[in-house]
Amino acid sequence: MTSFNWTPGIGDPTIGGWLTVALYLVASLSCWRLARRLGSADGYWSREYRAWRSISALFLALGLNKQLDLQTAFTEAGRVIAHIQGWYAQRELVQIAFIASTALTCVVAVAILLIWARQAPTSTWAALIGTTLVLGYVMIRAASFHHMDRFIGQRILGLRWNWILEIGGIGLVLLASRWRQLRLTNCTSRLTERQKN
Repeated sequence: MTSFNWTPGIGDPTIGGWLTVALYLVASLSCWRLARRLGSADGYWSREYRAWRSISALFLALGLNKQLDLQTAFTEAGRVIAHIQGWYAQRELVQIAFIASTALTCVVAVAILLIWARQAPTSTWAALIGTTLVLGYVMIRAASFHHMDRFIGQRILGLRWNWILEIGGIGLVLLASRWRQLRLTNCTSRLTERQKN
C-alpha cells in the first residue's frame, strides 16, 4: 500500500525562497493598491480593475503556497493515485503530456488575455504575460518531471534557474504594476494642472 508522504512545513528555507515569497507579497500588495485606484477611477467592474485584483489575489496565494509547499502535496497525491491505479511505471508519459498541455494552455491563455485586454495599457499586458509565465512555471514544477527538476536546479551566474524563472515573472508583474501606478499619477497630475488653469 502506498502512503501519502507529505507534511506541512517550510517549502524553501533558503534566502532565494524567502526572497521569492517576499516578492510575491510585495507584488500582491502593489497590484491590490493599483486595483483600488483603478476601481475608484474607472469603476469596480472595469476589466483592468478585475485583472489587477485577480493578479493580486493569485500572487498572495502563490506566496503562501511557496513556503507551505502545497504543490508537493499535489505531486504526492498524483504519485499515490498513479500507484493505486497501476500506471506509476508509465508516469513519465503522463508528466510529459501534463507539461505539454500546460505550455499550450499558457500560450492560449496569453492570447485570450491579450485579446480580452486589447484596450488596456501596455503595463497591464506585461502583467498578464508575467502572471501567465509564473503560473506555467508553477504548474510544470508541480508535475515533478525529473528532467525539468534537473534543469531548474542548474545554475547560471550563481543563480538557480527556478529562481530566475519564478522571480523573473514576479518581477515583470511588479514592474508593470509600478509602471501603471506612475502613469495614473502622471495623468492625475496633468488633469489637476489643467483644472487649475
